[in-house]
Amino acid sequence: MRAARFSKNSDSNEVKKFGTFEGVFLPTLLTILGAVMYLRTGWVVGEAGLIGAWLIIGLANLITICTGLSISTIATNIRVGAGGSFSIISQSLGLEVGGSVNVPFYLAQAISVAFYIFAFSEGWLSIFPTHAQALVVLVAYAVCFLIAFISVGLAAQIRYPILFIISFSLFSILLGATARFGHPGAVYTPQLFGTFPDGNFWTVFAVFFPAVTGILAGVNLSGTLKSPRKSIPSGTMTAVILSFIVYLSLAYWASRVAAPEELQTNYTIMVDKAAWGWAVQAGILAATFSAALNSLVGAPRVLQAMAAHKVVPFGKILAQETEKGEPRQAMYLTGAIGIGTLLFGLAGDGLNQIAPLMTMFFLITYAILNGEVVLEQSLKLTSFRPLFQIPRLIPLIGFVGALFVMFLINPVFSIISIIVIFVLYEYLSLQRLTSPWTDVRSGMFVTMAEWAAKRVLKMPTGQDRAWKPSLLVPVESAVALRYNYRFLEAITKPNGSLHIYGCYQEENRAEIESLRNYETAFANDGIFARVALLETSNFKQTLRTAMEVSTSTFFRPNTFFYSLQPDSENESLQYLLNHASQNEIGMLLYADNPKAGLGREQIINVWLREQSPNWQVGLRLPNLDLTLLLAYQLARNWQGTINLITVVADEADKESAEAYLAQLMDLGRMPKGTQIVVGVGDYNAFLASAPDADLNMFGLQMRVDVALMRELVSATGTTCVFVRDSGTESALV
Repeated sequence: MRAARFSKNSDSNEVKKFGTFEGVFLPTLLTILGAVMYLRTGWVVGEAGLIGAWLIIGLANLITICTGLSISTIATNIRVGAGGSFSIISQSLGLEVGGSVNVPFYLAQAISVAFYIFAFSEGWLSIFPTHAQALVVLVAYAVCFLIAFISVGLAAQIRYPILFIISFSLFSILLGATARFGHPGAVYTPQLFGTFPDGNFWTVFAVFFPAVTGILAGVNLSGTLKSPRKSIPSGTMTAVILSFIVYLSLAYWASRVAAPEELQTNYTIMVDKAAWGWAVQAGILAATFSAALNSLVGAPRVLQAMAAHKVVPFGKILAQETEKGEPRQAMYLTGAIGIGTLLFGLAGDGLNQIAPLMTMFFLITYAILNGEVVLEQSLKLTSFRPLFQIPRLIPLIGFVGALFVMFLINPVFSIISIIVIFVLYEYLSLQRLTSPWTDVRSGMFVTMAEWAAKRVLKMPTGQDRAWKPSLLVPVESAVALRYNYRFLEAITKPNGSLHIYGCYQEENRAEIESLRNYETAFANDGIFARVALLETSNFKQTLRTAMEVSTSTFFRPNTFFYSLQPDSENESLQYLLNHASQNEIGMLLYADNPKAGLGREQIINVWLREQSPNWQVGLRLPNLDLTLLLAYQLARNWQGTINLITVVADEADKESAEAYLAQLMDLGRMPKGTQIVVGVGDYNAFLASAPDADLNMFGLQMRVDVALMRELVSATGTTCVFVRDSGTESALV
């Protein structure tokens, strides 16, 4: 039994998994304790004084600590997969957000390798000044890439001697402040507050802040961890807190070993004041090499995770890995990016120009991780129940702080990086990525809708100014909906909605199931549509129930759409009209002319009944508000024109009618090109001479007359619609 239990461990093809120390703590700590620690901590103290330096270190670490706590919270709420921050963000905010943030984050990591290698070369040349920089850079990069390429296990083993070298260098620095190893008489009283001769507080803060980034070094290796849920919180936070203590201690050390003037000008103060300067030089080399190695190990795994979900091109190739879990193809691409960046850097000083842009992408990732926790905490969804709970103030500080530091360091690059993120998001949204998990975006919008609904209930009733078409559409077949699709689209676009009720007999359900496809079809056209299937034995009664139930919903329909059928008769339509009126729902009867259809979808005739003798425009129009609103919708979406038509019996009323229509057109803000037409004489006779149109719209009286409606369809030679107000619309507000 024991042999069988451990036999898998002897399999050479087994993917090696790491615990908290090797997999998270070491890469995170060694990335934070980088070259800036050795070369800029003393300068910060010289500029800001001891208290000012501690304040700068504290504020910088406050952001990273908050971000680390946010990461810990998320990691204990989800199953963190490969890709670190990509997996975390994607599972909460969707692949589009995860990809748009992590594509530039990956590139920033891949490019940052070159910066670390150049920093390594500068340290090397300070020891061996006769060596050629190009050779040092290329050899160091080759060694670093070879270690990362062979396996993540080898990279983990290399971190142990690096940890020893950095620890010994810190020990050497500490001894440098003692009487035995220090310089006699060189122990200074710390200057508590500096004068900032080279800038101000925030200038120094912006220079120092990149020193404490790197908290995602371990998170990015999530795919190689035995238990990401346990290792990420403990490993990340331990590394962040320990590094914070180291920076505070070094700031105090610097304030004691040199005067502020020397700290401001001597960037190698730690080398000069340490017990053994060579140990600090070795520490600088180890720190820069370690940072480059961690980036080369982590970046390909982020790329591989994105490729596996088709976020990046050539996904099938880049997602490949060896039997031991090494992302070889992603390593090749990352290596090529690194080589290109090195050559670019050797050719000139261009790397320093793009360095701030890379920092922006790190900070955006931190901001999104913090914002994600704020969002999930605010939504109060049952699915968000992390084992590691934190107050909402913590991620909020991390979110605001990350954005603040972005614009503090470089406002222009901050704006550019945000634009890049949005462009990538729009591009990925068009790719229609398929996610293996659900995210909180739908819950977010539902919560926002619930909040809005509660607010609306506290406000005065009335939706005149907020009116938009929301149609209740009953159909008995998918064919019927397809037949009316273009008209429904023209009525509701761009911000209307459709409540489609598929009514069926028990034995016909399968035939109407395809109606559900129209939710997606309308959504692709920018229209919100929902389909409900209703089994019915009495069509009229079912529609009555549907109307009554819909009035209790927050997003209630305001117009009942019904297509006139060859067998439609007065009694059934009157029944529907009566109950629509009782439920304050407008009525729209669509009477199709099979010979004309909707014609060119250009010209709409709106017929108004005569207003004699009182031609006055009031706030409420006599059964005309809904007609004008729908006509406006059609004209806008068809890019067509409207004719406002009325017929008067007496020539003497023509001028009053024209003035009435002109005022109506003005107060109703009808679209440009709207024409006024006033006929004199017999109404039926004028129908034949009315302006040509593709659609004629008439008011629907309280007494339904199907025969009259069919006569009007025949007389106009067009499709006609007959509209009855609900009493809640206003075309003049």
